[in-house]
Amino acid sequence: MRTALCPGSFDPPTNGHLDIFETAARLFDHLVVAPIRNPGKGTPLFSIDERVEMLCDTLCHLDNVKVVAMAKLTVDVARDVGADVIVKGLRVASDFEYELQQAQMNKAISGIETVFLPSTSQSSFIASSLIRQIAQFGGAARVHSMVPDVVARRLLEKFPA
Repeated sequence: MRTALCPGSFDPPTNGHLDIFETAARLFDHLVVAPIRNPGKGTPLFSIDERVEMLCDTLCHLDNVKVVAMAKLTVDVARDVGADVIVKGLRVASDFEYELQQAQMNKAISGIETVFLPSTSQSSFIASSLIRQIAQFGGAARVHSMVPDVVARRLLEKFPA
């Protein structure tokens, strides 16, 4: 049985993330989705607990997916959950440079491989940072088609129109 770990900030989870999760869930026997607080991305819009809850609601249709909060090195979480591989989604070419460096570092310190999955053309432009920015400036209702329903509701609660 092959288990994959898909780590990321997912702040908020988007339909682009969902595409990657669904693809990985088809490719692997088990998928663990692990949101993390990424200090390089500033103050999060949603807490880890909120993101875990939204991801659980969004992914409940996938029987082989589990969501766990991450508070340590990705490779240590991978070991803890028995992951054989780390899965990272790529939206655009510039994502590859950063993700490749991370993959090489993770391989060097743990031996774990990383698999890259490209986003679909329908979601390659969707970025959590843009969703946050649009919502914060009064456009939460405008991003409904780019995020799962539970996320759209949470955005509207935080930023009523």
